[in-house]
Formats: sequence, structure tokens, C-alpha cells
Amino acid sequence: MIPWTLKDIDEALHASWAADTCSPDDVSRVPWHPGNPAWGHCDITALVVNDILGGDLMVGEVYLDDEQAGYHWWNRLASGIEIDLTREQFRLGQVVTAARLVERPPGPLPRRWAEYELLRDRVAARLGSLPAPAGTR
Repeated sequence: MIPWTLKDIDEALHASWAADTCSPDDVSRVPWHPGNPAWGHCDITALVVNDILGGDLMVGEVYLDDEQAGYHWWNRLASGIEIDLTREQFRLGQVVTAARLVERPPGPLPRRWAEYELLRDRVAARLGSLPAPAGTR
């Protein structure tokens, strides 16, 4: 197996995001389009990155013009370094606040399981076999 770089993982994710994996909550605010491929993908992207790199899941509240506009997910590695591969989706001046650590639910996700599996399969098609999802190893 050839080792992956963070750039490899990032490129595989960018190429795998699409309308059919975008969060319905985000689509109701702003439709997904290829000009902003990260839009609506933070939760399942953070889970795929967690599958590959381990670490913790982080979530924060998103605000636009002092009104809450949803939540944002990213990763914190065991070293303490935080990685946010979907931060680029915020192009309207959104601010992420109130960051907190969240536990990954064991087994299938309570929501967006189909989208997570689809994104994970697309990333695996580009990178090769991925580690088993966290909590199933």
C-alpha cells in the first residue's frame, strides 16, 4: 500500500462531494453546487477523516449576521492539531463559535448514514481500502 498524504485525502474528498451527499438542512438554505463543493459536507467528511486518521470529532455553532445558521464539524487529531477540510464552504462571512468535543455514535449514524456510506465509498474508490469506521474496529 502506498502511504497517503493529507493532500491525497483532501483531494479524494473534494472529488467525492456532490449534491447527493450534501446535508438536506444546508440545501434548504443554499443549494449545493460544484463551485462550493464542501457546502453541506462537514459532518460526514469529519467522520470519514476520523475513520482514516482517528482522533476526536469537534462541533461548533455557525453564525451569520448574529443569527445561528447551523453547526459545523471538523477533526482534532491525537496530537491536538485540528483539521477542517470543509472550512472553505463559508463564503458569506459565517463565524464558527462554541467549539466542543463530541463522541462519535457507535454503529450506524442516527441520520445521514446513507450519505456517509456513499461519501466513504467514493473516497475509497480514489484512495483504496480505508480503515474500518471508528467504533467497529
